[in-house]
Amino acid sequence: MDMNQMMQQAQQMQLELARAQEEIKGMTYTATSGGGMVSATALGDGSVQSIEIDPEVVDPDDVEMLQDLVLAAVNEALRGVAQQGEARLASATGGLSIPGLF
Repeated sequence: MDMNQMMQQAQQMQLELARAQEEIKGMTYTATSGGGMVSATALGDGSVQSIEIDPEVVDPDDVEMLQDLVLAAVNEALRGVAQQGEARLASATGGLSIPGLF
C-alpha cells in the first residue's frame, strides 16, 4: 500500500468520524423504570432532555422510591445513548478503537 492511498483512507475515515459525531449529537434514548411510571430521555451529548413522572407514582410518604425510579431511568437513558454512540463510532472506524473518541 502506498503512502497516497494511506492518506486518502485516513482522510475518508476522518470525514466519516465527523459525520458520526454529528449524528451522535442528535441521538436520543428513552428509558423507563417502575413499569413505565418514570421515563427519562437522554441526548447524544450526554445531557438529559426530559423526565416524565406519572402522577400515580408520587407518594409524599415515599419520596425515596420516586428518587430511586428517577435515578434508574436517567442512568439507563444515559447508558443507552452512550451505547448507541459507541456503536455508531465503531461503524465509522471499522471497529478500530481510537482513544478519546467517545
